[in-house]
Amino acid sequence: MKENKRNIDPTRSELEILQVLWEFGPSTVRIVNDKLNEQKREVNYTTTLKLMQIMTEKGILQRDESTMKHVYSPAEEEQKTKSFLLNRFVDNMYNGSASRLLMQLLGNKRPSKKELDEIKKMIDKLDKEK
Repeated sequence: MKENKRNIDPTRSELEILQVLWEFGPSTVRIVNDKLNEQKREVNYTTTLKLMQIMTEKGILQRDESTMKHVYSPAEEEQKTKSFLLNRFVDNMYNGSASRLLMQLLGNKRPSKKELDEIKKMIDKLDKEK
C-alpha cells in the first residue's frame, strides 16, 4: 500500500492474496490462484485475476509487466502492512490499548511455553527501554 493509500482496507479475499504473496514471493495469478485453492477454498481463476487487478489499481499490489506472464508483488512490506492493520484494529476495538488486546488474546487462546517465553522477553526488553 502506498503512503497516500493508507486508508484502504484490504478485504478478507485481498488479505488471503497478500498472505500467499508474502509466503511465496512475487507470483503470477495462476500461482496465487493455485495456492488459494490448496490452502483456503475453491476460487475461480478469473475471480483471482480480477481481484488482483483491482488490488493493483488500489495500490496494494504492484505488477511487473516486463514478461508475457505478469508477476504481482505486494506494494508494501509484510511487516509494515500488518503493523498498520494491527494498529488500526487496536485503535478501533480496544481504544488503542495494547494491554487490553493482549489480555483478551491470552484469555482466549492459551500460548505455548515457547510463545510465553517470547512474550516475557518482549516485556523485559520494553521494561529496559523505559
